[in-house]
Amino acid sequence: MPARRKQSRKLTESDRRALSPRLGELLLYGTFGLLLFGPLAFGGVQPWAVFVLEAGSVLLTLVWLAKQWLDRELVIRWNPLFLPMAAFGLLIFLQLGLGSTAYRHDTVSGALLYCAYALLCFLSGQSLFRSAQAGKLAVIFCFYGFALAAFALLQGIAPNGKLYWFYPLSQGGWIYGPYVNHNHYAGLMELLVPIPLVLSLTRLTEDKERIAAGVAAAVMVVTIFLSGSRGGMLAIFVELAVLAIFLFQQKRGVPVAIGLGAFAVVLVVMLTWLGGKELTARVSTISTESRTEISGGMRSSIDRDTLHMFRQRPVLGWGLGTFPTVYPQFRTFYTNFFVNEAHNDYLQLLAETGVLGFATMIWFLIALYRRALPQIGHWMSEVNGAVTLACTLSISGILVHSLFDFNLQIPANAALFYVFCVIAAAPPLFERSRRRKPAAPSNEEHRLPTSEVV
Repeated sequence: MPARRKQSRKLTESDRRALSPRLGELLLYGTFGLLLFGPLAFGGVQPWAVFVLEAGSVLLTLVWLAKQWLDRELVIRWNPLFLPMAAFGLLIFLQLGLGSTAYRHDTVSGALLYCAYALLCFLSGQSLFRSAQAGKLAVIFCFYGFALAAFALLQGIAPNGKLYWFYPLSQGGWIYGPYVNHNHYAGLMELLVPIPLVLSLTRLTEDKERIAAGVAAAVMVVTIFLSGSRGGMLAIFVELAVLAIFLFQQKRGVPVAIGLGAFAVVLVVMLTWLGGKELTARVSTISTESRTEISGGMRSSIDRDTLHMFRQRPVLGWGLGTFPTVYPQFRTFYTNFFVNEAHNDYLQLLAETGVLGFATMIWFLIALYRRALPQIGHWMSEVNGAVTLACTLSISGILVHSLFDFNLQIPANAALFYVFCVIAAAPPLFERSRRRKPAAPSNEEHRLPTSEVV
């Protein structure tokens, strides 16, 4: 009997060791698979898509807990962004607890969605910690972005006014790709383009792979222009400008110049071939339409009205997610359209969460860039630097675009944005050579032993 019990216990330990890596892979690809699901589900804006995002994040958290139980220890990789994220959660709790929200239901719904974002951020930080994992995900994101861009081009050639050619719109829109709003498609591409673009300029892959990544990036950039999003065009120019700064710091000279020249030629040829007169007409109206918006357009009116909202409740705001409910009483112009967002993520955050929420955002961004910029370093030859640079470019593009649109109110784009923020500020990835030997816990990693389970 004792021998049988001992043998059974050994089998149990063996099963633990075999199952734990599988749960780790499920956690990694499940988390990023859920992020890639959002854009395909029309940006994750419909209730069923929001439910999938929230329920999926909870189920993946249970998988993470199961893995910790199997490993018999609780390992948490710390991230400096966790503190401002927790502070923002406390602020929403105060809005609900003090009854300062204008509509409790909207704030609760918004809080649940932000909880899903937080869980996905946490899980991505706990599951992505090796350079080999980052390489596989980079390839997946390159294929994914290129496939979406190709679909958007095909849909642009043969449109019928329906999403995926069969799903009708209930409230109108400007379809591009799987999104009802062309600006939100541009926001998605702003997040994805830096991944193949940075990959094509590094020395981490073979020449053929770099060329393929460069072509994928060019196609994705082309669709931003063809979508007609002015904010998207500005944001991608900012991303390319920031990338150029880092390129000049590397001082690679002729090879880099040749690569950028080839990228520019492919980009111009594709824009000329696919865009034609329609793209030229759209670009030519950018300055005129921008002046109109600044002097008296609908967006400028919404901005002024949003500031009036903020002045009435400057500390805690009107409540997370309550903008569409509260705004009608502040609207100063007539329109048949339902204004559901502020078309400026910063002003909407200010109106919904007040000065405290806006200060939390500033804290979040300062912590992000203070951690990310020093890690970029030799990004052309180091995985950590390349990953951090790609995420930083993505984040910067969306932050610029948020001045004119509301990409961070779209669940699919917002989830990707926050996860990229956490990855950019995360501890350095473990290199392949460290896989054979478990690393000792550092100040970035906290290990809490769990109870012995027989």
